Amino acid sequence: MSGTLSAVPNFSSEIRIIVGAAIIADGRVLACERSEPAEVAGRWEFPGGKVEPGETEHDALVRECEEELGVVVEVGERVGQDVLLGHGRAVLKVYTARLVSGVPQLIEHAEFRWLAAHELHTVPWLPADAPIVAALPKFMGDGA
Repeated sequence: MSGTLSAVPNFSSEIRIIVGAAIIADGRVLACERSEPAEVAGRWEFPGGKVEPGETEHDALVRECEEELGVVVEVGERVGQDVLLGHGRAVLKVYTARLVSGVPQLIEHAEFRWLAAHELHTVPWLPADAPIVAALPKFMGDGA
């Protein structure tokens, strides 16, 4: 064996993009309760997930909402700023969205609720969603 080492690509340096949908209807936003994994079960989040290679953030959000809730959404504007996750290995980007078709179903979550602005703090959000929750009321209209 020679004294040289072949280079191994460092895939861990790639930052994953995670997208979330703040689905707003009639001045309320859809909040979803995680059922797994165990360490986050019972915490609340915005539906969404990882952007796959070759996907735009908007395409990923439409796909994730269909997979998780059985609905089709139209993606709107960004809510808040990027939120770093996993010691900087991922970034969460949340967008407003509106329902185009379908009624939300419990496919991947334990429960969901439509929350008015004054109700946003009535559920235990995942810590990463806290800055998004704080920025959200101005996007929710007069349904508070």
